[in-house]
Amino acid sequence: MAIHPTALIDPSAQLAPDVQVGAYTVIGAGVVIGAGTWIGPHVVVDGPTTIGSDNKIFQFASIGAAPQDLKYNNEPTRLEIGDRNTFRENTTINRGTTKDQLVTRIGSDNLFMTGSHVGHDCVIGSHCVLANYGTLGGHVIIGDWVHMGGFAGIHQFCQVGAHAFIANNTAVTRDVPPFVMAVGRPAEPHSVNSEGLKRRGYSPEQIRNIRDAYRILYRSQLKLIEATEQIEERAKTQPELQPLIDFLNDSTPRRERVGIVR
Repeated sequence: MAIHPTALIDPSAQLAPDVQVGAYTVIGAGVVIGAGTWIGPHVVVDGPTTIGSDNKIFQFASIGAAPQDLKYNNEPTRLEIGDRNTFRENTTINRGTTKDQLVTRIGSDNLFMTGSHVGHDCVIGSHCVLANYGTLGGHVIIGDWVHMGGFAGIHQFCQVGAHAFIANNTAVTRDVPPFVMAVGRPAEPHSVNSEGLKRRGYSPEQIRNIRDAYRILYRSQLKLIEATEQIEERAKTQPELQPLIDFLNDSTPRRERVGIVR
């Protein structure tokens, strides 16, 4: 274990034998860190926090601090992080609250660029990118392969579906369905994230089907329930549309529905 002599590590923290910890880093009680994880200098990791394997945490990041919620009263909430994530300089990730599921949860293979922030009770999938100063309010849900441009922000209780793209400086105040590129303040649907889908192996036919579904949802002048019914019918022979249907029909009890960008 390569731990700098100036690092302060609580005796109750559990670090895998090969974890590296830089100078002046502080690791608190209730922290568990998996194999291969590298933590740079001047980092603070508070618990209860579980960090998986092969993560990289750069200088001045704050991981697992108490939620920025005036109702929080030092309850034992937690943060759970998967594997192979990168947290760049000044990233801040907060634990959950008792007003949700007590946990902030982050998947694997994500990149959090400089100054990005994940508020309490957020759930983030895998393969996501938050560019510089991307910000998530509390209780935000992000699907897999979502990319956020620099200085973009997502309001609390909003959800962003898989493969969506949030442009730089965009302010998301409503849910963004899967595959959609959202732009503006407030965010509006712009197009399908076709380039991202190409990179992830979607065929030209699948992308065309997703574009057709987008037109039904946003260009047909149909009511939302009518557009959803039409897309559901297409999804019977076009399974790539199923994530969109699941998103539009989602009634998860933990969520306060705010409507979709429209």
